[in-house]
Amino acid sequence: MTYLRQVRSLTDEAVAAMIDAARRAATESGQPQCIVIVDASAVDLAVFRMAGAKVLSLASARAKAQTAASIAARSDSVPEAVRPAIAAATKGTVTGLPGGLPICFDGECVGGIGIGSGTGEQDMAVAAAALAAVGADPV
Repeated sequence: MTYLRQVRSLTDEAVAAMIDAARRAATESGQPQCIVIVDASAVDLAVFRMAGAKVLSLASARAKAQTAASIAARSDSVPEAVRPAIAAATKGTVTGLPGGLPICFDGECVGGIGIGSGTGEQDMAVAAAALAAVGADPV
């Protein structure tokens, strides 16, 4: 019987590259952003709030990242009908807001990224730029 399993995880270099790519994309869009990257267990790996980003968007960015990592899907894929109940049951750590993407390689989810402070479209574009920077599966 085997008691151990191999687990893939993001390197510090990957996390730094994602933060940098997200920051560049946000700057190009003209919208400062809050950026949160979590591992597959939804534990923070990096938290960055750009100057001018909305302070309370840090909480939503974290929830988006945690949601994406937890369900291995876009945060806005949480069904509309369950959003209020699941947000209440998880004390806001699960959200249906756009801006959270899973970080997957070859179909294996190793974490999530959440972006907050812009429109849903802006948040998603910044998250997608971060994934592209490290060659993660596009969503």
